[in-house]
Amino acid sequence: MTRSTLLNALMLTPLIGATYSWKTALGVWLMFVAANSAFGLAMAGLRGRLVPASHLLAAVLLAATLTSCLQLAMQAWALQWHQQLGLYSGLIALQCVVLEHSGFHQRPWRERLLQGAVFGLLMVGLGVLRELLGESGLRLATLAPGGFILLGLLVAAWQAWARPTSSN
Repeated sequence: MTRSTLLNALMLTPLIGATYSWKTALGVWLMFVAANSAFGLAMAGLRGRLVPASHLLAAVLLAATLTSCLQLAMQAWALQWHQQLGLYSGLIALQCVVLEHSGFHQRPWRERLLQGAVFGLLMVGLGVLRELLGESGLRLATLAPGGFILLGLLVAAWQAWARPTSSN
């Protein structure tokens, strides 16, 4: 399994599971941005001081600590939002470690910002679409299988639209 496959698979989990409403999608994305930004800054300071053998352990401990602190802050200040996020907020630590391992945090800041913004746009956009479809009577759209179906239809539509037409 390549690094990009693992990274995309990890991003798919919150994209499908946490987008049953736009509020939950926004919450996961905001936690992702906060944790990933703090993690990237902290690892930039630690990276040169660590021996290669301890790099993974330090990344795991740092990501778990930051994500746990964010979860506690959300539990204290936004309990209902915290309860809606459930398990997906815990996966952010794993995403931070995989992003570090793939070299994401060493890329230029504009590239990281663009990738984070696209991920957030996808999360919130899919959340809005699923919520609208659920309110209009298509309850399957708010469930995980409906999220997979909707995402598959959106990818197919994107590929059909982006594909150049033949002159025949």
